Amino acid sequence: MTDIEAGTDALPRHSRRLLTGYFAGLGIVMAVWGARIPAVQTSADVNTPGLALVLLSAALGMVAGLQAGGRLARPARLPALLTGGAIGLGAGLAALGFCDSLVNLLVVAFVFGAAHGVLDVAANASAVRCQDAHGRPIMAGLHASYSLGALAGAALAAATTSTSHTALFAVVGAVAATAAGAATRLTRRVAAPGLRREPRRHTGGLDEHGRLSRSRVWLLGLLAAATLLGEGAAADWAAVHLHDLGATAATGAAAYAAYSAAMAAGRLAGDRLTARYGAPAVVRTGAALAALGLATGLAASTIASALLGWAAFGLGLSVTIPSLITAAGIGGPRAVATVAVTGYVGLLAGPALIGALASATTLPHALLLPALLAATVAALAPKTLETPAP
Repeated sequence: MTDIEAGTDALPRHSRRLLTGYFAGLGIVMAVWGARIPAVQTSADVNTPGLALVLLSAALGMVAGLQAGGRLARPARLPALLTGGAIGLGAGLAALGFCDSLVNLLVVAFVFGAAHGVLDVAANASAVRCQDAHGRPIMAGLHASYSLGALAGAALAAATTSTSHTALFAVVGAVAATAAGAATRLTRRVAAPGLRREPRRHTGGLDEHGRLSRSRVWLLGLLAAATLLGEGAAADWAAVHLHDLGATAATGAAAYAAYSAAMAAGRLAGDRLTARYGAPAVVRTGAALAALGLATGLAASTIASALLGWAAFGLGLSVTIPSLITAAGIGGPRAVATVAVTGYVGLLAGPALIGALASATTLPHALLLPALLAATVAALAPKTLETPAP
């Protein structure tokens, strides 16, 4: 092997390590922000409706960032979007810590959400590109780094409860922005010639111009929305479900921890499983496990069964989003952005929808919705993810 060939083969490995850092950093920042939202609310003297507006502003900013990132993302622009998105996210987190009014929070939350959206599209588009260069699945492992980063961020927030959120946000934001700035030269390798391999050939779901058809993109997006609705349900309702069963506050909090840990474990193993059995089979089996596990945990109505049910739900859905993003990557960054935007609609709307259903029926009945959607993913994903031979 020549020195040039060796350097070229090293590029995907360097890019993978770099993207692992971006995904993990994104998870840390978002977990730190989420864990300290109550402190932000108190510091700025914002009531519950006002806080809802702040969260909505961040969500709208994220949608705007996803759409802008999808339009701007080209191979040569990915390094700038990665660096700019990460610096913007870090700076936005630091600025959120100094907001002392509702107006300030609304503006900064929108900017913070927009940076999140840009970074999300750039990281996932780069991950698809890096995965193609590797010639084997790596997407689940990259998403696992986000999950592990989120767990680390949550642990950091819990360990620094005696520290003001302003100081915590400033330190974490400065570290994130500085790290992204320092890695600028390395980030340029994401667009290096060594990552421009011959693209995979696909026939299924392509239009007459050889692009991913609009109907396939929207179907991928709907499956992402169904999956992320379940993630939102776990984040907002798992602890409440355990509390209703008589669990202590600590045990209730363990429900989402079990879900998150199981999802991280599934993603760590996901690439090997996908390489061996293929994405359609892995997603079908996992989604079926998620549906059965959650439904069983709800039906048994015991604390132990509920914990196992939420863990099975996280494990079963762990590879779904990475597989959907990989499939969307065939259509380029715009397709990735469309799937991401549609998916986040499910994430944002899901908890409220489940709350409304719980008000009309009971919480266990309402939580059957994520289980039913997981079963739908199991039924539809294999055909949607299928890659016919050229």
